[in-house]
Amino acid sequence: MPEHKIGTQAEWKAAREELGKLEAEQAQRNEEIKKKRLELPWVPVEKEYAFDTEDGTKTLAELFDGRSQLLAYNIMFGPEYENGACPGCTNLGDGLDGSLVHLNHRDVTLICFSRAPIERLTAYKKRMGWQFPYVSTYNTDFAFDFGLALTEEQAQQVPEVKDMIESPPEWLEDWSRQVGAELKDGLREAPSWIAFARENGTVYHTYTVIAPDPFVAPYYSFLLDRTPKGPPDEPRAWRKDEYPD
Repeated sequence: MPEHKIGTQAEWKAAREELGKLEAEQAQRNEEIKKKRLELPWVPVEKEYAFDTEDGTKTLAELFDGRSQLLAYNIMFGPEYENGACPGCTNLGDGLDGSLVHLNHRDVTLICFSRAPIERLTAYKKRMGWQFPYVSTYNTDFAFDFGLALTEEQAQQVPEVKDMIESPPEWLEDWSRQVGAELKDGLREAPSWIAFARENGTVYHTYTVIAPDPFVAPYYSFLLDRTPKGPPDEPRAWRKDEYPD
């Protein structure tokens, strides 16, 4: 890494004020985006889905657990993954438990989805020490219907995915070994946030955002962004029980 500019307190203050103007503009833009997000139309979910959970089979409505809003993160953990979920998604999952009580008291149920069978999700959840509900979409069309996963045919039609499969960078080859799946299978899972609302007995799909959205693991996108050296250029990640020390 090249040496960083060294300056006086006065120079820092002037540069910080200039940065503050940009941050204020970004904050205003974020408010505009939030308003547009809330104005998205709600789409009734008319198809019936049956999900495997730790407490048995549940419908989409039952996943709300009595609340009116459901927010879910789709963790990359496909049926073909032999070594567990995506390390980056796992990093994000590590930060969710602290939000559970606060979201629950604001009428929001927070869960995670993955396409691997429930037995493997339950074992991985225990390994990671997670508390949030972890729901399997295995043997359902849910992930494909809502864009949380791609079929093999769809993956071949997405240029970015096809390029990464055919000419993967070194870090992505490492990722493939970490999850224990070939890239042609591993990259068909879409790390995504998805939201639903339940009103007068009807469930509505309200929002979806798929990577590369900046809303990823908070320590990466928020905390490291504010450190002196910033986040690394390559999006490498490790599970918390796999660091060398």
